[in-house]
Amino acid sequence: MGAVVVYVHGLWLGGAESVLLRRRLSRALGAESRVFSYPSVSASVTENAAALGRYLRSIPADVLHLVAHSMGGLVILKLFETGFAAGPLAGVAQSLPPGRVVLTGSPVRGSRSAERLARLPFGRALLGRSASEVLLEPCERRWQGGRDLGVIAGELGLGLGRLLGRMEAPSDGTVWVTETDLPGATDQIRLRVSHSGMVFSARVARQVAVFLRDGRFERE
Repeated sequence: MGAVVVYVHGLWLGGAESVLLRRRLSRALGAESRVFSYPSVSASVTENAAALGRYLRSIPADVLHLVAHSMGGLVILKLFETGFAAGPLAGVAQSLPPGRVVLTGSPVRGSRSAERLARLPFGRALLGRSASEVLLEPCERRWQGGRDLGVIAGELGLGLGRLLGRMEAPSDGTVWVTETDLPGATDQIRLRVSHSGMVFSARVARQVAVFLRDGRFERE
């Protein structure tokens, strides 16, 4: 089938928001683009990672790239963290076609915005099982997934997170830049873009395409 790019959406979304990003990636890479949609509120990250693994295994691609926005990155990380260990996901990571991974605005170290929301009435219900499982406590992760991984962090502090409290440090308006830092990543870059705006940004799409093609971001 050649190259396929699979987009994994964030919390409360379904993937339709990625149509422009996927179109740009398809044109830049000459690849087919697809969406993995999952129940971000009602299912756990482990359940969603297992479903992602099954979905990826069903794609007959020669090269299989993954692109995530926000919490979608946590689903991908869970797949690769458990895919090399014993259990229901054992062997999944090793069995996939070669490819690269890009995380955009993914709070891999926990989310202070999620913590603040969880303190409000009905906050935990709004976050759901996946976010409650992986975002409410600071976490030290390291990428050991066996393939190139790039991280894009936003520095335009406009977003829903600002409604939950002050965000003094650099952020994309929802996720702090420091929350996206992932030791072991191949490359990391900061762009002046907001959390929601990442999916629509031509600059973000270009950097994602460059990394998927070359394994490094382009320094402008």
